[in-house]
This record gives sequence, C-alpha cells and structure tokens, in this order.
Amino acid sequence: MAEIRIKLADEQYHQLRETAERFGLAPEEMARLGLEDLLGGSDESVKTQIEYVIEKNKELYQRLAG
Repeated sequence: MAEIRIKLADEQYHQLRETAERFGLAPEEMARLGLEDLLGGSDESVKTQIEYVIEKNKELYQRLAG
C-alpha cells in the first residue's frame, strides 16, 4: 500500500478533524474516504470537482507556493 503526505492550512485541518470527529473517524480516514469518493466518480465528474477545488483554493495555493 502506498502512503502520501499532504500539507493543509490550519483551518483546513481543523475542519477535517471536526468533520471526522462527527463521524467517529480519524482525520486520516476521513481524508482517505473523501479521496476515494472523488476518484470513484466519472471522469467528467472528477474533472469538474478538481476544477472547482483548484479555483476555490487558488489564492491559498499561490500563497503556499510563494
């Protein structure tokens, strides 16, 4: 099994942790389930979701890159 590490803004991590707690999951498990859901969709659905996330977080990505 492969492993991946990602960096999240503090607010994103807190949202992930709070959502996971509501479902009785670890944040890592919640993130994995979200990724499975995203990747399990149709190609067009996945593309639309990715474009939405990129546009929504564009400013954050630019700050993290700079």
